[in-house]
Amino acid sequence: MSTTPDRRVSATSAGPAAADPVAAAAAAAAGAGPAVASPVPAGPAAASAPAASAPAASAGPPRRRAVITGLGFITPIGNDRAAVAASLREGRHGFEPVEFLQNPAIPVRLAGTVKGFSVDSMSWRDWRWPAGYDLPRETLRGLAPHGVYAICAVRQALRDAGLAPAAIAGDDGTGLFCASAGSAMMLHGHLAQMHAVRGERGNPMGVVSSIAGTLNFNLAAHFHVTGAVCGFVSACASGSHALGYAADEIRLGRLRRVIVVAAEEMNAETLLPFAAMRALSPRRDPRLASRPFDAARDGFVGAGGAAALVLEDAALAAARGARPQAELAGWGQAADGHGIAMSHPEGRGLALAMRRALADAGAAPADIDYVNAHGTSTPVGDRAEALALRAVFAAGETPSARRPLISGTKALTGHPLSLAGAMEAAFCVLAMNEGFLPGNPHLVNPDPVCEGLDLPLAAVERRARLVLNNSSGFGGSNVCHVLRAL
Repeated sequence: MSTTPDRRVSATSAGPAAADPVAAAAAAAAGAGPAVASPVPAGPAAASAPAASAPAASAGPPRRRAVITGLGFITPIGNDRAAVAASLREGRHGFEPVEFLQNPAIPVRLAGTVKGFSVDSMSWRDWRWPAGYDLPRETLRGLAPHGVYAICAVRQALRDAGLAPAAIAGDDGTGLFCASAGSAMMLHGHLAQMHAVRGERGNPMGVVSSIAGTLNFNLAAHFHVTGAVCGFVSACASGSHALGYAADEIRLGRLRRVIVVAAEEMNAETLLPFAAMRALSPRRDPRLASRPFDAARDGFVGAGGAAALVLEDAALAAARGARPQAELAGWGQAADGHGIAMSHPEGRGLALAMRRALADAGAAPADIDYVNAHGTSTPVGDRAEALALRAVFAAGETPSARRPLISGTKALTGHPLSLAGAMEAAFCVLAMNEGFLPGNPHLVNPDPVCEGLDLPLAAVERRARLVLNNSSGFGGSNVCHVLRAL
């Protein structure tokens, strides 16, 4: 059901439209024609500047297509395809009560926990994970705790894609793109040990198990990746950046396959700094703690886990008989230019990123069936995203009958930071293949700023053709993907 069956009010705060030349060029390159106008001015002179016309597309070979052939999940709502699909469809959350640092006075009551793993110790010898995953000693020595999640997710994704680890080892056409903020727990522990002995001793694996590149360092060695390896650190947009640039590497012919993996830890060192920013919800009731777009939302619920996706050149997938689950048809990014940790109040950068993603995919707003919103459940962030969504989808350009359904799956998982974009893209692909669209199970009273947006409470049994996935991060990073059903 929709909470807004007949909303037609358009956002008035988006400002006059101005053509986006970057989106226009992307649309022309894709053969889509000129881009749709930007929802806000690109600068002081944009309102009076004439609309930019798209350059003529040059003749040449068709652009390679990046398809998704494998998914892997280690998440608060399940550690495999079947469990995740059931949780998304049934609106089943993955929150559990937590108490950090043995201090009940800390106003953080819930977290999106990863079940079946025990990686709370600084020592890899104490770690435990579900049966069926092979993590050799030489790999564990350099890992951070979330590296365990990541390896398990990648192995799932490879199996889902019909690939053995040996098939990618030493293959110069296969790359690995990772997203992670590193391990604050491991970094703090190793530095504390260093200070305790006044710098005379240290763990030789301390650096590679702690800093932001820990996933790419360790997983590239573990899986013997030779094509390319890269790490992305753009806060909560990191996983989405990794996906977008992976698609570009395939479309440009530099790589034929890219494994994208994003992971984060769920522990005091990762989550409690956000409590100091007053970004976390203090509520004990899971139904009230994470509720994107609700008028009474008061912060996000932290989470951990990992997600992996296998992207391949469509021709490569076809040649080896793999079944593509979706095409990453386009992506776009834009910056807010506004603040360090706060979104642009009108969602300017996110609206621009959405339009650029649509142009790259050769799609119009009316073509989108579903939007997986960034939707963290913070008062400022959700308001900015709602205004951006209204500017793109409910500003008169899209008939109300063709406006997409919108939901925020962080209502069920919590916010896993760098992992968010990759995890939610994988959710979208999974839902597209299972024939449903996730709902907003904790939404009770939609914020009035959501006027004109279609926010179903429960999952809708419908097979989407085109889906948009949004991510935003500190510093005003906004990244969006368009996924096409195959």
